[in-house]
This record gives sequence, structure tokens and C-alpha cells, in this order.
Amino acid sequence: MHQLIKVLALAACALFALPAAAQEKINLSIATGGTGGVYYPLGGGMANVFSKSIPGMTATAEVTGGSVDNMRLIGTGKPYIALSQADAVIDAYNGEGKFKGTKIPVRAMMMLYTNIMHAVTIEGTGINNINDLKGKRVSTGSPGSATEVFAFRVLEAAGLDPQKDMKIERLGASESANAMKDKKIDAFFFVVGLPTSAVTDLAATPGVKIKFLDHANLLPAMTKKNGPLYIADVIPKATYPGMTTDNQATAVANLLVANANMSEQTVYNIVKTIFEKRPDLIAVHKIAADITMERQKPEASPVPWHPGAVKYFKEKGLKF
Repeated sequence: MHQLIKVLALAACALFALPAAAQEKINLSIATGGTGGVYYPLGGGMANVFSKSIPGMTATAEVTGGSVDNMRLIGTGKPYIALSQADAVIDAYNGEGKFKGTKIPVRAMMMLYTNIMHAVTIEGTGINNINDLKGKRVSTGSPGSATEVFAFRVLEAAGLDPQKDMKIERLGASESANAMKDKKIDAFFFVVGLPTSAVTDLAATPGVKIKFLDHANLLPAMTKKNGPLYIADVIPKATYPGMTTDNQATAVANLLVANANMSEQTVYNIVKTIFEKRPDLIAVHKIAADITMERQKPEASPVPWHPGAVKYFKEKGLKF
């Protein structure tokens, strides 16, 4: 009897000594974007590996308007993580731009990959550069998206007033591509990783000759007004059907973020799982190959890092 009691006592101790992650139950929502972009399939892949790999966690990917909407969801304090562009993240943190007067306690979990601004038109519109958009019908992205923020900054850097110099439509990527096919718009913007299905679909449409508008030359003006958030990047000509030259574009970092109130253990488990299950995410979308340890640097985020992420990166020998 004494031995039995001892065994039961040891078992009880072992139970209470289980890691917090094994006992914690969490229904996690992953704020992504529209179905025509990269955020949604990548977020769906994350939800799948989290639900399978993190004890007690059930995760689902949620369709949203994009980065701005995602920051508002983070601001609710509910169990959300979000994919978001760095420009929307810093505005939310500072309570500026679309978040004027409301600071959101957002924390960085990891740097994911860069989003490249696609400035898209087709042959026959008479548009050859950004300034040719004056007087045209242009989609600048869905309401609540970082595309809208970024597109306006590109246009303003070119000396255009988006509200006065063109007819603005506020469509998501798939809706923009369809509107282009139907000749309801002349051009559209979409900021996303490479490649994205909506643009691929447009480029592969019979009778359509796609064109990308160079705008890397506008980077100095964008940086002067908005700070060092954007970088010059290239959409290689092999990315989409019908491209004949590389597109000289601008880009912005994508972050995975959480509210500061999310537990250190939960964030640690999420970051750890993403790196351990990276091959599974690459199978969902090849952009996940850009999620590397080398990208994880203190300066990669314009907002403070979550302690759970810092704990994981320090364990891996990174200097945070």
C-alpha cells in the first residue's frame, strides 16, 4: 500500500509538472486576407500545423480585408495572431493613419517574407507608367487592406492625388483581376508575395497581354515621407505568363504579430512550430521558403518583439 501511494504521488507530481503548453486550451484565429492573395493559403497552412502539433490548440484561418483589418482584430485582445505588412503594424502601434487616436498593443512574433507591390495593367489601356494613371479607373485595393495604404503612397510619391486625379475603385485582388478582364478598370494595385493566383489568372487569360508598371524610382520620395519602411525589389519576368522584362518595384516586410497580452508560452510554441514544420508550409505555398532564421533580427520589426518569440530566437543562438 505504501508503494502504491508513492507511485500515485509521483504520477500526480508529473501531471502538475507538465509544460503549460500541454495544459493550455486555446482556440486561435489567424487573421489573413482575401482568398486571391498569399496570406489566406499560408494562414490556412499554419492553422493546420498548429492544430496538429501544438497540444490543446485548435486554429483556424480567417478571411479578412487585409493588414489594416488584421490590426484591428489584434486590438480586440482576443486570441488572434495576424499576418500583416510592417507599414500597417507601425501605424497601429503608434495610433496613426488608419488607426488615428487608437494605439494597438501589437508585438512582433517573426519576420515572414517581403510583399512586392504589383502595379498591373494590360495592353490597350494606354498606360505605360505610374503617371499615366491620371484620369484612369484604378483599383487601389479593398477597404481595410495594406494595399490601399501602400498604393496611395506610391501614387503620392509620383505627384498624383488618388482622390482627385483618377477614379478610384476599392477592390480585392480577385475582384480587380476580374474587373480588368471585363474592362471595368484600367489598372490595379496589389501588394503580395510571389506569385499570387489572382495575377497569374489574369496573365494567363486568352487575349490579355499583361503589363507591370515600374515604380522603384519612387522609393526616395516614399522614404522621405514615410520613413525607411519600403525597399526596392524586382518581380522577375519568369513570375507571370506574358512578362517580357523584370518589373522594378517596391516592397515591404511581412510580419506575424500578436497582441501583447498573448501568453509567452503560446507565442513560443507558435514560432517554434512554424520553423519545425516549415516544409509543410512550403508545400502549401512556396513563399514559406522565405521564412528563414536569417531574417529574424531585432531591426526586422518596427515594433517591440513578443517575449515568447525572443525566448525561442535566443535558444537558437540569435542576438535579441
